[in-house]
Amino acid sequence: MSFAIGIVGLPNVGKSTLFKALTKKTVDIANYPFCTIAPNVGVVTVPDERLAQLAQLNQSAKVIPTAVEFVDIAGLVKGAHKGEGLGNKFLSHIREVDAIAHVVRSFSDPNIIHVSGVVNPAADRETIKLELIYADLQTVEKRLNEELRKAKGQDKDAQAAATVLAKLKAHLDQGKLARELPLSTEELAVVKSFNLLTLKPILEISNVDEAQAGTDLPGTVTICAKIEAELAELEDAERTAYLKELGLSASGLDRLIRAAYEALGLITFLTSGPKETRAWTVRKGAAAPEAAGKIHSDFERGFICAEVINWKTLLDCGGETNAKARGLVRQEGKTYLVQDGDVVVFRFNV
Repeated sequence: MSFAIGIVGLPNVGKSTLFKALTKKTVDIANYPFCTIAPNVGVVTVPDERLAQLAQLNQSAKVIPTAVEFVDIAGLVKGAHKGEGLGNKFLSHIREVDAIAHVVRSFSDPNIIHVSGVVNPAADRETIKLELIYADLQTVEKRLNEELRKAKGQDKDAQAAATVLAKLKAHLDQGKLARELPLSTEELAVVKSFNLLTLKPILEISNVDEAQAGTDLPGTVTICAKIEAELAELEDAERTAYLKELGLSASGLDRLIRAAYEALGLITFLTSGPKETRAWTVRKGAAAPEAAGKIHSDFERGFICAEVINWKTLLDCGGETNAKARGLVRQEGKTYLVQDGDVVVFRFNV
């Protein structure tokens, strides 16, 4: 399962530098607004130390990590929802991603132009938030008018949709994100069909000076894009040594991936054997048959049971044979909720 995160922010906040560091992909970086005209897309494998350990245990021929897709979306400016800058085109790109990573400039560098002339993270944060809200308001108002027309013909579904849309419009008018509006399960199902920008999880990436790198705050991943760019050019051993020298326990990429998983409500389960060790991504709260379906639809359709053990327990036992002998491999049925770090063998019959 691959999911997409759109990197957004004002021009010259370090989005493309960060994108290049994350994906090791060459993108056009220049010291002027709107350098990124079309969204660059890069697929990044998710670092997972468990894979190498399981692969060594089972002498796996292949190791297949899960992946995340990063989309570098050009800089938004105030008035983007009205087409200022290259606004509407970029807003449409954001609609296609699963989550939004908002890069906020917190570093000081007189040689890099700030679009408003002064570095002010709070103001930048508010500008982007309002542009996303205004764009959603346009979507909601257009859809509300359509549903109201249908509702005149006693269309029950249209009447229900119009009620939700009116509630949503009043909420957005107050400068609040769609995801902050309490909705029933039925209302949420209606709202999801509108593909609203502010309904998506939003991560904040604070692009800081080198001295502040790695000090994350709640809801914010603190990254120095300059350091990340340097790390991207190093071999694994050099990268580890450089991180240690900087006093960082993990790279910005690792912390961003973890934050993205949390924001999207995702977990990883694992399969491992001589052929391959592989990571699979499912939503938190997924039952065993749904997880089986990530591997193959036949696994879900003909699901019998799942043989489950935690990855660390499996390692400690020295392998599946010893784990089974100790009674540590559990048989779970259709109602079992898969946990992060589960190593699973699915039994099925089609």
